[in-house]
Amino acid sequence: MVTLVVDCMGGDHGPKVTLPACRLFLDRNPDAKLLLVGLAKDLSHFSHARAAVVAASEVVEMDDPVEVALRRKKDSSMRVAIEQVRDGHADAAVSAGNTGALMAIARYVLKTLDGIDRPAIAGQMPNAKGGGTTMLDLGANVDSTPEHLLQFALMGSALLSVLTGISKPSVGLLNIGEEAIKGNENIKKTSELLRSAANSGDLNFYGNVEGNDIFKGTTDIVVCDGFVGNVALKASEGLAAMISEFLKKSFSRNIYTLIAGIVAYPALSGFKKLVDHRRHNGAALLGLQGLVFKSHGSADELAFLTALQRAYDAADHDLLARVRSQLAHAAPLLAASPSLTHTTDPA
Repeated sequence: MVTLVVDCMGGDHGPKVTLPACRLFLDRNPDAKLLLVGLAKDLSHFSHARAAVVAASEVVEMDDPVEVALRRKKDSSMRVAIEQVRDGHADAAVSAGNTGALMAIARYVLKTLDGIDRPAIAGQMPNAKGGGTTMLDLGANVDSTPEHLLQFALMGSALLSVLTGISKPSVGLLNIGEEAIKGNENIKKTSELLRSAANSGDLNFYGNVEGNDIFKGTTDIVVCDGFVGNVALKASEGLAAMISEFLKKSFSRNIYTLIAGIVAYPALSGFKKLVDHRRHNGAALLGLQGLVFKSHGSADELAFLTALQRAYDAADHDLLARVRSQLAHAAPLLAASPSLTHTTDPA
């Protein structure tokens, strides 16, 4: 059986969303077990043959500074959940809590993999093909060197090959143009590294891609630094929210907007479903010695269920072993990159 551990207190809604989603997940996955971590009083009413409650006495709030979550709340549901992965009691952890706190705690408790300098957040963006474009980094690292971006590409390839079965997913480097001469020096050097990785058989590098290629689905994976990735993610979420709001207003104005709304509803409704982030929820924190998945903080039951399912699929197909194998194959290339600056995990 695959065992997931769930931070039931995380996110904007906490147990009101996480517990119903957990029950749905267990019903759909008869070979899965759950460890539910949270305040005993909030989880006491949940009962299932394949679920157990692990008590925690504290909660990391969505607005807690990273230092508070890491140093002061040492018995938080978030930290206890990640410790279950470290201690071998669970195959992967899922939380909808504070992203900065989750990354800091996960990195401190689990440590990074050999050959990885900085973990990255990898998630899916909806695309026109009806699937998702895997994008990383989505916010863990504001500044990234070419070597870090190479690491992200390797880890993203391992993630997607596990979740989709594509043996050599295509990788695009986000740039302001497709031409090799475009972009700043960091991007040009990254392109050279990724081409070297392609020549050595470590990556299926497509080349430079632009912002619209994310939503076209031009490549399976798009690599960028965390600043750009987070901006793209929030812009995509904003578009989905705008469409949802438009559909509501189309039926609440005058007769003309009502008629226009009725005519446009089928197309807009289909588009809304296409860009629905609930269908793509669950970002992987890659580069750690354990599997951790981040759900959107405002996730509803369907969205959190999606995150649980992604974590289950990753653990069931041994994502961690695939990442290690990918890094080991690319070790000569990584070792030949002198500008990697290894950092120390927070104490």
